[in-house]
Amino acid sequence: MNLLKYIFVSVLILITNLQTFAQIKISFPSKDSVIITADWYPVADSLPIILLCHQARFSRGEFQGTAEKLNKFGFNCLAVDLRAGGEVNGVANETASYVRRNKLPSSYLAAEQDIIAAMDFLYNKYRKKIILLGSSYSASLALIIANENDHVLGVAAFSPGEYLEPKDYVSKHIEGLNKPVFITSSKEEAPGVTDLVKDVVSMIKIQYIPMSEGDHGSKVLWNEKPYNEEYWLALMSFLNRMKKIEHPE
Repeated sequence: MNLLKYIFVSVLILITNLQTFAQIKISFPSKDSVIITADWYPVADSLPIILLCHQARFSRGEFQGTAEKLNKFGFNCLAVDLRAGGEVNGVANETASYVRRNKLPSSYLAAEQDIIAAMDFLYNKYRKKIILLGSSYSASLALIIANENDHVLGVAAFSPGEYLEPKDYVSKHIEGLNKPVFITSSKEEAPGVTDLVKDVVSMIKIQYIPMSEGDHGSKVLWNEKPYNEEYWLALMSFLNRMKKIEHPE
């Protein structure tokens, strides 16, 4: 067994006997009164918080196994249904369904207010800064929000890109971002991601390029993906640094 696999297996053995935490389905209004559905995975108020945001055509179901594993690593999580989405892992996107029924805006940019509303829910509950984890278009939105919102502690962005209009919208809105960021993608996407975040000036700015071909978005963390171990190790290295920033020794 190589060192990478040994470390990962050792971590999994370490957490196997830890308590399994609850998944609670909740809802709250977005900035335009759209009803947002989310799965809340609370652990303890003293622990850090991660807001999990899915990719296009997906739902909060993107994070079923991911949120549970993050719980075991010591993070409260909220996996939110954004209005630009669909169904994944047997979980329908209820926010997107609400928006379709009521003929309301459902663009990627319109989903920004859903992320901010979810952040407000978490901040009102925990009264501490939030780590944003975004996937594809929501990774781009997470970086933009981090550059504008004081309630963001840091960002983990999986496959961000210029998914908004105009085509340089994201790069312009993240210029000068100085909060901790972890950025990753498939190997093929990596050069474009490097260019996208070139004007991010964070002291902690990590771009992880996988040794494998990898994949698009946060589904690289799913257990069935053969390369999930390397992504998890890179992500947890970053998240452990976030713990130290929030609670310095």
